Amino acid sequence: MCGIVGYIGNKKASPILINGLTRLEYRGYDSAGIATIEKNGIVVLKNKGRVSELEKILDGESINGTIGIAHTRWATHGKPSTENSHPHIDNKKNFAVVHNGIIENYHELKDFLLKNGYTFYSQTDTEIIPNLIDYYYSKDVLNDDKKVLRAIASACAELKGSFALEILSTYLPDKMIVVRKDSPLVIGRTNSENYISSDIPAILSYTKDFYLLNDYEYGILSKGSAEFFDQNLKPIKKDFVNIDWNASAAEKEGFDDFMLKEIYEQPKSIRETIGSRLSSDGSCNIEDLNLNKEYLQSLNKIYIVACGTAMHAGLAGKTMIEKICNIPTEVDIASEFRYRDPIIDEKTLVIFISQSGETADTIAALKLSKSKGAKTLAISNVIGSSITREADYTVYTHAGPEIAVASTKAYTSQVILMAILAIYFANTLQINSDLVKNLTKDILNLPLQIEDALKNVDAIRNFAKRVYNEKDIFFLGRGIDYNVALEGSLKLKEISYIHSEAYAAGELKHGPIALIENDVTVIAIMTDPILLEKTISNVQEVITRGAKTLVITNQNLGDHDFDNMITLPNTNSLISPVLSVIPLQLFAYYISKQKGLDVDKPRNLAKSVTVE
Repeated sequence: MCGIVGYIGNKKASPILINGLTRLEYRGYDSAGIATIEKNGIVVLKNKGRVSELEKILDGESINGTIGIAHTRWATHGKPSTENSHPHIDNKKNFAVVHNGIIENYHELKDFLLKNGYTFYSQTDTEIIPNLIDYYYSKDVLNDDKKVLRAIASACAELKGSFALEILSTYLPDKMIVVRKDSPLVIGRTNSENYISSDIPAILSYTKDFYLLNDYEYGILSKGSAEFFDQNLKPIKKDFVNIDWNASAAEKEGFDDFMLKEIYEQPKSIRETIGSRLSSDGSCNIEDLNLNKEYLQSLNKIYIVACGTAMHAGLAGKTMIEKICNIPTEVDIASEFRYRDPIIDEKTLVIFISQSGETADTIAALKLSKSKGAKTLAISNVIGSSITREADYTVYTHAGPEIAVASTKAYTSQVILMAILAIYFANTLQINSDLVKNLTKDILNLPLQIEDALKNVDAIRNFAKRVYNEKDIFFLGRGIDYNVALEGSLKLKEISYIHSEAYAAGELKHGPIALIENDVTVIAIMTDPILLEKTISNVQEVITRGAKTLVITNQNLGDHDFDNMITLPNTNSLISPVLSVIPLQLFAYYISKQKGLDVDKPRNLAKSVTVE
C-alpha cells in the first residue's frame, strides 16, 4: 500500500523523486522520505506528513546525487512517525532500503539480528531488511562484483510475506538493485536513465517503455543499462513492454480533483473498454480468450472473487452470467475466499477483478484456485500487473490511469467488461436469445447515456448541500439495484466519513426500519421494471416514518411523486448499474467537498491494497 520511486541517471535525483512521490500521493500515506548516494555516502531525509513537508526539508540540504530511492508510507508496523518512515538503513550505513509490502516473520528475524549485535531504531518490519543484507554481506568471504547481489538474495530468501525493494549500497555507489515478490514494481527505461516505481503513472511522463519483474527476479540498474537475474542469480534476458497510456491522463486537466475528472471520463473509458470487442451485429470478440463451448458446458460453477468496489462490479457480473448463460455463479470477498476452503476443481472457472492488479487478497485467492485445478481469468486495468501474470487469461478494462483512491471509472468499466464477458460466453455456448441482442445494442448506447446522466449534476449538488451534515444515510435497492446501493454507500463512507448502510429494500421490515426516524436521509435506486412497484412500496414505508428521500430511477413512476428525484436514461436493467451509480458518485463527491475534505486522498485508505 506504500508507494516507491527510484531514479538512476545523469540528472539530480531529488526533484525526480519528489515528483514521483507527489504522483503517488493518491495511494494513501502518512509519511515520506528519500535516500541518495552522495560523495560522503548515503544520505537519508524523511519525515511524518505530506510530501510537501519533505520538499521543504530538502530545500535546506545540499543533495546532488544522481542515484536515489524514495517512499510514501502507509503505516502497518509502528505508528506514523519520522523514525518509522522509509528509507531505512543498516547499523553501518552501507545499505538503504525502501519497501512496499509486509514481512510476516519479522519478529523472528529481528530476534536473530538482535542476538548478532544489531540495534533497531524503529518499530517497522522493514528495518530488518538492510541489517539482514549487511549480515549476509559480512559473512560472504568472496569479494567479487556480485557480493552485494548475493547478500540481497540471501536476505530475501529469509523473508516471508510480500516485498518490492529498492536498495542502495555504498559498495555499489553507481548502481541500484531492485527485487519484488507479490508487490508491484516497474522499471521505466530510456537510453541513459532508469526510473523505478510501484505504479506506472508516477513515471509515465518520463518514458512509456517498461521492464516488468516477476517474483524473485533481481535487477541491477546503472545509468544506461539494466541486468536481470533469476532467483538462483543466473542472468536472464528481459524485454521491455510499451505502455500506451497518455501521461496527461494522470493530470487534473482543469478539474478540481482527480475523482471529479475520472467521473466525467466515464463515457470515454466505457468506449475504450467496449473497443472492438462488441459489434452492432451481435458478434463479440475478446482478445486472447479462447474458452470453447465444450469447456463452458463442462462448468458446474463460476466464482467471481474481488474486494470492495471490484466485488460490487462482480455482483453485477453474477446477475448477467446467470441470467444470460444459466451458469451458477457465486461472488466471494477475496479476503474470505481462501480461508473457507472453497469447493474448486477443474470444472470451476474463477474470475478475479482488481483495478490495480496488485490486490494481495485477490492474488492469494488466485494462486489457491490454480492449485486446485481451476482455470483463472483476471480482469484488471493495469497491463503487466501481478494478477495478470498469474492468471491463465487476462482481459483489460482500458479505463486509463485512475488516480483518486475512491474508484469510479474503473468500476463502471468493470461492470461493462463483465457484460461483454457474459455475451462472449453466450455466443460461445450458441445462445441466440433476444436478451443477448438487446443487451449488445444497449451497451453500445451507454457512452452517450452516461453523458446525459452527468447532466444531473446541479440537482445532485443541491441535495448534497442539504444533507452533508448528516450522521447516517441509508441506501435501498432490490435486485441489481441493491448491488448499486452497496457501491453508493461505500463511496459515501470512503470520502465523506458519513456512516452509511445499504439494504435490500425488501429486508427493511425485517429489522433495519427500526433505524428510520424523522428527517433521516434515504436514497433509493429503482431501475428494474419487474421490481419497481415493490421498491416504491418500501420507499413509502420510510417516508411515512419521516425520512427525506432521493429517488434515482429510469422508470415511469406513474402517479407516485417523490420530493427529490433524479431521472436517468432508460436501458437494459442488467447494465443499469453503469448509469445509476453516476449520481451516487457525484453525491459522495459533493458531500465531501461541502465538508472541506480531501476527496482524492481519504484518510486511512490506499489505492492499491498490497497487504492482507
